[in-house]
Amino acid sequence: MRSMPQSRLAIVPGSFDPLTNGHVDLIERAAELFDRVVVGVLVNASKQPMFSADDRIAMVREVFVPGGSIEVDTFQGLLVDYARQRGAVAIVKGLRGVSDFDYETQMALMNRHLQEQVRTVFLPPSGRYAFVSSRLVKEVAALGGAVHDLVPSGVAARLAARRLGTRTQRV
Repeated sequence: MRSMPQSRLAIVPGSFDPLTNGHVDLIERAAELFDRVVVGVLVNASKQPMFSADDRIAMVREVFVPGGSIEVDTFQGLLVDYARQRGAVAIVKGLRGVSDFDYETQMALMNRHLQEQVRTVFLPPSGRYAFVSSRLVKEVAALGGAVHDLVPSGVAARLAARRLGTRTQRV
């Protein structure tokens, strides 16, 4: 008698500070490959994110409604430990260019050394998002540039509010 197949869970990790349309594209494509996807929002006390972990989780939940095959969670520490705790079979990472490839390959090899059951899957970005990064989005938004086509609408509103709040405080 054949046993029921287990659902295959993947983790899409990141700081998501802020969530971009490139992230959304990556998460949606991961959901096409795996039964369930956890968007793992990294909480790293040594970093100074623009948005709190709660804000970053809210941004992801505005796009991916709870109850579907995509869920949102936070984690600290080693990604492979978190993946093992969640029962994930894969970590999904986006690769925009050669520098991403070099860095992410090194991380994937270390993760395999630490937890060989968890695989890393690399997905290249859709062409329209190949240049998008959270860092660049924050820079453009801070200087008053248009980011509405780079991020979900709720994220664009948060970035605009942040910029206006910063400008008001300086006056």
